Amino acid sequence: MAYVVWNVLSLAIAAAGIAFAVNLFKQIMQKDQGDAKMQEIARAVQEGGRAFLHAEYKWLAVFVGVVFVLLCLGKEADGLGVKTAVAFLLGSTSSAVAGYFGMHCATRAAVRTTQAAKTSLGGALDVAFKSGTVMGMTVVGLGLVGITLLMLIYGTGTYTPGGPNFVNYVLGFSFGASSIALFARVGGGIYTKAADVGGDLVGKVEAGIPEDDPRNPAVIADNVGDNVGDVAGMGADLFESYCGAIISTAIIGFTLVPAALSGDAANASFASLLTYPIVISAVGIVASFLGTFRVKAEDESKLSAALFGGLIAASAALVVGGAVITAIMQPQPLRIAGGTEAVSHWNVYFAMVIGLVVGVVIGKVTEYYTSEKMAPAQTIAQQSKTGAATNIIYGLATGMASTWIPTVLLAVGVFLCNELAGIYGICMAAVGMLSTLGISLGVDAYGPVADNAGGLAEMSHQPPEVRKRTDSLDATGNTTAAIGKGFAIGSAALTALALFAAYKAAAGKDCNLSLDNANVVMGLLIGAMLPFVFSSMAMKAVGKAANAMVEEVRRQFREIPGLKDGTGGKADYARCVQISTEGALREMVVPGLMAVVVPVLVGMLFGKSAVGGLLAGSTSAGVMMALFMANAGGAWDNAKKYIEAGHLGGKGSDTHKAAVTGDTVGDPFKDTAGPSINILMKLMTIAAVLALPLFKAV
Repeated sequence: MAYVVWNVLSLAIAAAGIAFAVNLFKQIMQKDQGDAKMQEIARAVQEGGRAFLHAEYKWLAVFVGVVFVLLCLGKEADGLGVKTAVAFLLGSTSSAVAGYFGMHCATRAAVRTTQAAKTSLGGALDVAFKSGTVMGMTVVGLGLVGITLLMLIYGTGTYTPGGPNFVNYVLGFSFGASSIALFARVGGGIYTKAADVGGDLVGKVEAGIPEDDPRNPAVIADNVGDNVGDVAGMGADLFESYCGAIISTAIIGFTLVPAALSGDAANASFASLLTYPIVISAVGIVASFLGTFRVKAEDESKLSAALFGGLIAASAALVVGGAVITAIMQPQPLRIAGGTEAVSHWNVYFAMVIGLVVGVVIGKVTEYYTSEKMAPAQTIAQQSKTGAATNIIYGLATGMASTWIPTVLLAVGVFLCNELAGIYGICMAAVGMLSTLGISLGVDAYGPVADNAGGLAEMSHQPPEVRKRTDSLDATGNTTAAIGKGFAIGSAALTALALFAAYKAAAGKDCNLSLDNANVVMGLLIGAMLPFVFSSMAMKAVGKAANAMVEEVRRQFREIPGLKDGTGGKADYARCVQISTEGALREMVVPGLMAVVVPVLVGMLFGKSAVGGLLAGSTSAGVMMALFMANAGGAWDNAKKYIEAGHLGGKGSDTHKAAVTGDTVGDPFKDTAGPSINILMKLMTIAAVLALPLFKAV
């Protein structure tokens, strides 16, 4: 009974989260969307974003259909079959719906943010943040609704020692979410950076025209890219982290019921271990809802504090609410499967709190390394005085240096959580880090809306005070976006570790991860290599699409009379949107398939232990690569913005041109390859768990 009650309660809270998101969307749509010129530009962005997602989802529908059939052909006893296939289809659909709705809202909120900025900074912040919160609440609401429904349909609260782990069927939901996420992240990242890099190189550097100038043919594609990459892509990324953390914790919890218990006591322990991560996530939705009321500011200097204050308020509410839930549910898992020592429920709670704290601190560390107000980005700006080469050298060095603090934080967090509650504690740390995703993703997704609002102000020639207000929102949005990337990487590391534990538990004695096993060492090396090859594919894809964009922008400047000097013709925005779309769809396929195919091939050829090594190697190297690339890219971006604010010669100077070159290198680092590695780590592990019956038993 407790199992059903906790799942139904969580389902109701998740549904309320979706209802809250829909209500916020309705509030946004009631806002004034400005004059005819603003609406015309906004429609171009909306149509471009919709066209890209429609084209992308057509490709993904084929992939989802093929995988659905393959899963149906599997045996239910192996954790495959129709149940897993249905969960996969539901996860894929939920992720796609969350991304589409979030982008649909963001592209409509931007023009209303610009209009609100005509009146006040606080009004503009309100619209932009509400749009981000729509994305955040949609992600957590749909994710938890899907998980709780599947847990209710596939399982009961009755404990059968040695019985089949029905949560493995629910893992199909996470597999579906991960599949959509990887393609959405890679495809969206290629799209946005092709437009951004191509537009900057020709517009800013060659033609010397401002960012977001309507004369630049790539400007609409750039604004579309912000939405498909940083809203739909980031939403899909964190959607699958959120689902993966919850489901992997439940899978582990299934194996940790104390053997000494029987009857009602065993059923109660079983129900609490499976539903505790679900209920904590539901509490996180309530906490996120409460935190949104903290986000208000009328003063430019208080924008960042307002957004971060909302996140802290939500975290505090989760700590209090989580303590109450822990006291009621009292989850007491075994420290290790088959062991005899059960840990205190308060140990589990404190492991969750550690994950929450580590996530917030990693976000602040990322802010230090990337903010234009801090020494690292300002040092890169200083180095731009001697040219692009020194800018790039210091940007790379900053990205490399930025890995050590987050890595130590994650390592210490993993150690402490393991000491407190074993592998269940580590899994709960991932859940804790992601429980307030409703507001943390809102803070992140607010950034692209603010960025687009500034672009609309520039393109529609609004008064200077409007652009000043949108620039203030955009500058804060750059910081929150960097924090969001750091948070995404940290949560990806813990989620990948939780999923790895689920793989190890499912593989059992057939998975010997000792370093004197040659198969494990081979797997480690191959796994560590994969993030590099994957990043290379993503970077080259951006380069190819950006080349085409550069040539197109140059052609239009050359062939359309009066376009470059603003005295004549109008830019062909649609052609640039088409180039980004075609480049993204063409280049996203191979990196996406690699994440699914490689672990399956290694397992079939070399066995379960080799795949264990593969997953360990890809997680270790992947975390370092993701941190390095995301932080280097963020630092390059904000070094450029520091110069554009009037320092070191300001816009148009040689120092600025060097910084723009560095920023164009950093763009695919932080918005394409780096974020996509997060999903690569998790998708490989989920694919390995599901394909485990196909692997050799060595």
